[in-house]
Amino acid sequence: MASHRRPKQPSRTRVTVLTTAAAAAVALSANAANAAPSEKLGKDEVKAKVDKLYEQAEQATEKYNGAKEKQQKLQKEISTIQDNVARGQEELNKLRDGLGSLATAQYRSGGIDASVQLFLSSDPDDYLDKASTLDQLSSQQVGALRKIQDKQRELAQERAEATEKLKDLSATRTELGTKKKEVQGKLAEAQKLLNTLTAKEKQQLAEQQQRANRSSTERVDLGDAPPASGRASAAFSAAQSQLGKPYVYGATGPSSFDCSGLTSWAYAQAGVSIPRTSEAQATIGTRVGMNDLKVGDLVFFYGDLHHVGLYAGNGQVLHAPHTGAVVRYEAIGNMPFQFGVRV
Repeated sequence: MASHRRPKQPSRTRVTVLTTAAAAAVALSANAANAAPSEKLGKDEVKAKVDKLYEQAEQATEKYNGAKEKQQKLQKEISTIQDNVARGQEELNKLRDGLGSLATAQYRSGGIDASVQLFLSSDPDDYLDKASTLDQLSSQQVGALRKIQDKQRELAQERAEATEKLKDLSATRTELGTKKKEVQGKLAEAQKLLNTLTAKEKQQLAEQQQRANRSSTERVDLGDAPPASGRASAAFSAAQSQLGKPYVYGATGPSSFDCSGLTSWAYAQAGVSIPRTSEAQATIGTRVGMNDLKVGDLVFFYGDLHHVGLYAGNGQVLHAPHTGAVVRYEAIGNMPFQFGVRV
């Protein structure tokens, strides 16, 4: 029969140890909860980090613009090929109909195999007359078949080209989505940093940006530097008319712009078509150095050429800087200048 003993009580020493351990754990937990958070970044440090994120967002923006331009180009090319295939199929159908009519005519004329006709013929001259007619029909038939084969090969090549371009289009759309997310991620990260500031600090930064926008959109002393050309002058005037318009990534005007969107739009107003992205714009025209710049020249910044503006004269550039800013003038030395391009 099982015995019913009272459970052994923990010793006073054991209770003391457990109590002490529990108290220590509580103390550690409290200390962790009350520990000072990581040092808060100051306003200037936040601004520096945000400016860097804006620069990275602009880098991604130019890649996004390139993918978008490629997508539009591929869509046009695919549409053209598909139209060509449709017309080619109509031509092929007509050729096949023509061949069918030729075969029907041959059948009605009593055409049979030439070797059988020779075997049955009792009049060689009559056979030769018929053979001549059959040869003529056969030649027409062979010609029609060759045309059909050529058209089939042509259509097969065009369909294969369309298939490859559709694959390229799919990959480009994926890249476009990736770059868009990258831009949005950088901008969201910048906003998160800005949200760590106090209301007063946010207001100070906003006022600082407003002052920069306001002072840089007013008429500045551009000196008397000559324009690079009549069209460069017209492009620069068009860009000047957009002073104060907001920077928006991927925008090409006229209500908002990104950097290469402004330059491509300005030159389009002057009747000159230039590529969409800053990297592509850097490959056109004639390169010029800092000392040879003229008004309306394209000016490129940063090692990867992800930023472009228009030279304004007197050491100034007219450009769409970054998120939060507007189309404005800025000293060319404020950014790492690479070279100019005369369109």
